[in-house]
Amino acid sequence: ETRLGGYGELHYNYDKPEGGESTEILDFHRFVLFISHGFSEKWSFKSEVEIEHNYVKDGQGEVSLEQAYIDYHYADEIGFQAGVLLVSSGLINENHEPTLFLSVERPDYHRNIIPTTWFGNGAAIYGKISNIEYKFNVMEGLISDKFSPSSGIRSGRQKGYKANAENLLYNLRVDFVSAKGLRAGGSFTYNEATGDTSTNAINLLEFHLKYNYKGLYTVAEYGMIGYDNGPVETSRGYYFDLGYNIGRFFDFKSEII
Repeated sequence: ETRLGGYGELHYNYDKPEGGESTEILDFHRFVLFISHGFSEKWSFKSEVEIEHNYVKDGQGEVSLEQAYIDYHYADEIGFQAGVLLVSSGLINENHEPTLFLSVERPDYHRNIIPTTWFGNGAAIYGKISNIEYKFNVMEGLISDKFSPSSGIRSGRQKGYKANAENLLYNLRVDFVSAKGLRAGGSFTYNEATGDTSTNAINLLEFHLKYNYKGLYTVAEYGMIGYDNGPVETSRGYYFDLGYNIGRFFDFKSEII
């Protein structure tokens, strides 16, 4: 069975700084295609291709292969993946469709703490035991020369392009999931990042909670990056979302949060 899906995001941004002139921008931020194929009950292939900002020319826009992996689902308790994978950190990096957060743009937390979308070449083991979900990734590491005080580790992502595999990245996520819409857990990511002129070991520890029940929508995340050396010792961030589906009052099939 082969499946095709996707989504697109057209953004209108208005900005008027105090004492300055206003700017208005229309941007087709993302066009994303999902392609998956099930070879059998246990073997499948999944992929995601993204075009950002409408076209690619002269350093503008971007085309990314954000996922492309073989999945062997041996049982609910254990499965394996290999290929281009997403780092299992936070609530949005692995599942980043625009209906999964309330703001138009992704929260700044998922840019400067967890560099969503964060992907790379690697392999993973995952599963669910009772109400506990887990995933352990071993992937390409980061480029330490590109870290910055303003955006943390974001510019250090290799994105699967001829990635330096000298020092691999290790990422473990554990979640408690209930039938009543609760997901609570955290993840730890470690990498002895290397570059042409520096080495900087980083560890990212984050905790997250999501509770969706009877129209209530609640999200909370907190994360901290520790750096072994360099101008910044730690980067910290957090955010909260609180919403309610008022469509329940009018018996709408669609959600209005």
